[in-house]
Amino acid sequence: MNGDDEDRADALFHALADRTRRDILRRVLAGEHSVSALAANYEMSFAAVQKHVAVLEKAGLLTKRRSGREQLASGDVVAVRSVASMLTELEQVWRGRIARIDELIAFDSTKED
Repeated sequence: MNGDDEDRADALFHALADRTRRDILRRVLAGEHSVSALAANYEMSFAAVQKHVAVLEKAGLLTKRRSGREQLASGDVVAVRSVASMLTELEQVWRGRIARIDELIAFDSTKED
């Protein structure tokens, strides 16, 4: 991954690291919600929910649009798929490393015989 990809991965994983943000993302992936309606689901201030939405938006996981006085949030399925793709890439790297360790262990055990 290049530097831009690393920065994007950092933003995505930071956004997904919080339980409330993951829940907000699940809700907006199911359909568009006003930020006010989202805030009603949590025992925190409206401003706190706005901050969570802003983190998700900065990471590109959701988009906001204005409709009159309301801010409407929608999930970005393509961005979520990019997270899955990154995780698959990381899994492949680690599987390769584990396979190499297995090879080294097998080689070492044949030397002892």
